[in-house]
Amino acid sequence: MKLIAGVDIGNSTTEVCISQIDSEGKMRFLSSSSRATTGTKGTVANTAGIIDALGNAMEKIKKPVNELSLIRINEAAPVIGDTAMETITETIITESSMIGHNPSTPAGAGQAAGMTIYLEHLSEGREETPYIVVAGSGTSYDEIAKTINQHAKRLFIVGLILQADEGVLVENRLDRKLPIVDEVKRIHDIPEWKEAAIEVALAGQTIRMLSNPYGIATLLKLNAEETRAVTPIAKSLIGKRSAVVIKTPHGNVKENILPAGEIRIHAKEDCIVSIDAGADKIMEVLAGAGEVQDISGQKNTNIGNMLEKIRSGMGELTKEQAGEIKITDILAVDTLAPVMIAGSLAGETCMEKAVGVAAMVKTKQLPMEKIAEELKKQLHIYVKVAGVEAVMAALGALTTPGTKLPLAILDLGGGSTDAAIIHEDGNVAITHKAGAGELVSMLIQTELGLSSRYIAEEIKKYPLAKIESLYHMRLESGAIHFFDEPVEPKYFGNVVLLKPDDMIILEDDIPMEKIVFVRKEAKKKVFVKNAIRALTEVAPEHNLRRIDHVVLVGGSAEDFEVPEMLMEEFANYKIVCGRGNIRASEGPRNAVATGLVLSYIGAGNDHK
Repeated sequence: MKLIAGVDIGNSTTEVCISQIDSEGKMRFLSSSSRATTGTKGTVANTAGIIDALGNAMEKIKKPVNELSLIRINEAAPVIGDTAMETITETIITESSMIGHNPSTPAGAGQAAGMTIYLEHLSEGREETPYIVVAGSGTSYDEIAKTINQHAKRLFIVGLILQADEGVLVENRLDRKLPIVDEVKRIHDIPEWKEAAIEVALAGQTIRMLSNPYGIATLLKLNAEETRAVTPIAKSLIGKRSAVVIKTPHGNVKENILPAGEIRIHAKEDCIVSIDAGADKIMEVLAGAGEVQDISGQKNTNIGNMLEKIRSGMGELTKEQAGEIKITDILAVDTLAPVMIAGSLAGETCMEKAVGVAAMVKTKQLPMEKIAEELKKQLHIYVKVAGVEAVMAALGALTTPGTKLPLAILDLGGGSTDAAIIHEDGNVAITHKAGAGELVSMLIQTELGLSSRYIAEEIKKYPLAKIESLYHMRLESGAIHFFDEPVEPKYFGNVVLLKPDDMIILEDDIPMEKIVFVRKEAKKKVFVKNAIRALTEVAPEHNLRRIDHVVLVGGSAEDFEVPEMLMEEFANYKIVCGRGNIRASEGPRNAVATGLVLSYIGAGNDHK
């Protein structure tokens, strides 16, 4: 009797399958396990994760790891997926034109224009001049209100800008109601004795004047050229509850169009395409280029710097010169990215056009043999670098009930989307395409302006709900769910992630509908587009209608909505598509590890 382990080292996860082979050559699957991949896929750092996963799988059958006769690891294709993103345009609000806003806690309503004046200088004000008072956090709300009430008898005070979160407290103590914008963090950057305009919307509404360039022109008396220049300011304030715009004598807004650059696709005949043409055009040119040897970007441009950063980063990991590393595939995706506005008063950003790129990097070879040697040294067990992972995934997928040859698989991972077709005669066609789960997470993080990639990952994985009372929540589908017991008050009014055993509050103040839209669009841009181009490449005569069955495997095939998206898309080609259920028990996971064990039977005695 032999105990054999199949080990699949993925970009994100390392998976193990343990099998027993008796004296008659019959195989029986015993256990499986998975854990996060340690280090970059294909590097010696993977060994720690492999040993941990092996220990976990053997513990399930109450046996030590040293009872294994053989470990078979996947012959990973020499490709590594990486992602990057750059904005094509960048809007810079110079220090002479500043804006500030806080959408959650202003007070009062309406708009006003006037001269800025610090609270402590009100005694210097002139009677007929309209003033917008600026007050720092060093003065209490009670003192601010008292001072304004006192000077309002002589001066024409039309609005108030506060540093602290005290707009409502001040408003409640004023003799005459004013529009008040609070939580302007860098209030000391506001120049005094300059023209300014503020606006506060009614509850449940958003500003209308300062989010409109002509509205700003009306309040600040701008000419046509100045109105054109403030358009980026107006754009950045769309959807806000309150805002302030300050005009200085030399105020200007500079929109700096950075060179986006061109992509050069090195194939039988080189092709060049500009990033400005958009993601669809880039992918169209790539598809028509034929077999790609390398992809490079124009020097001293955004895309050139982006691709060289990926190339040099992979070179550091694989200990190769950057020139020896080839980018063999990219997936370009149009998106919007928040750009920090210089001169802002409250950390404002402006959404600008951006291109997200996932690149597939081919090195001379990934050191799988080095991983095997390191495992042998540490475990004293023979380790064999076995079949190509896409082929192994196809073998593993065949253990899904209801499948037969010929069979196509889509391996939806973290760094790449791989496709394979195994024909009845045993021939296999495979391809690796850049872009998968990690690119989806990056798009979600960027478009929602999240500070944490972890939160973006969680949003990708779980559905949402809005807690509308202590007794019910509205699901993202629109359905209402009632609780058996009242939830904790901390959940009330918040958008939450519905994890299997918990609800996680999303701290960022983003509407649930926007999060759902961004999440679904990111998955469609990456997984649906990539699935079609990968399967088209391996399909007979490159015709998707020649494929009958597609099994989805890999970590991203566990996603709660991606398989349904692909089923809907492939229905147009009359393809049967669904999540794999490896060995009728593992779901879409463990396909490669299972295939490695299965392939041992036909490989003969490959251990010493």
